[in-house]
Amino acid sequence: MAYRETANVRARKAAQRDHLLRSAEQLVREGGFANLTMQTLASRAQVGVGTLYRYFDNKPVLAAEVFRVATQREVAAVARAMEHPGSFAERLGHVLQIFVRRAQAAPTLAWSLIAEPVDPAVDAERLVYRQRYAELYQHLLSDGVAQGALPLQDTAVSAAALVGAIAEALVGPLSEPLPKASLAESLTQFCLRAVGAADASMPIQAPQTQTA
Repeated sequence: MAYRETANVRARKAAQRDHLLRSAEQLVREGGFANLTMQTLASRAQVGVGTLYRYFDNKPVLAAEVFRVATQREVAAVARAMEHPGSFAERLGHVLQIFVRRAQAAPTLAWSLIAEPVDPAVDAERLVYRQRYAELYQHLLSDGVAQGALPLQDTAVSAAALVGAIAEALVGPLSEPLPKASLAESLTQFCLRAVGAADASMPIQAPQTQTA
């Protein structure tokens, strides 16, 4: 009779895999993807290197999975922020506050997700990550056009341009010793002007939202 894994065995394997991914992400948070090797992860997770290869074929596969899990969490946070009520400008300001605060809370991880030179497997995941952000921003822009807060435009192109501008603006501040306190507000004003918002000159108030 062929061996079949029990539910308990599957649960243990899933828990071990989650433990390995959490340990791997912590290494990335501390020193980027350059800090993540099979040997360092085995030491951090307190397992043998051979154990890692039962879950991940090689380091690029491991790194791509760490990237995918981390970015899914970040995209989900932005998606929740886009449900914030208010005008287009207020919603955009809220989204950028959340995004920037999360990046400033974990600057090495944010830099690794946005700009660190990485293996092709991770770079492929980065393209997916940026596309997901672009889709979220396109939906927000389409709402703005429908409400009359924005002029008619190709929202797909505008959304892609915003994602690129936001990422580029973050790379510098994330590498500085002290984050720029007004970064989110400055980004919001730039984005409002870039998409032709009617209320582009209005002051943007920082929401009192705690992020993790």
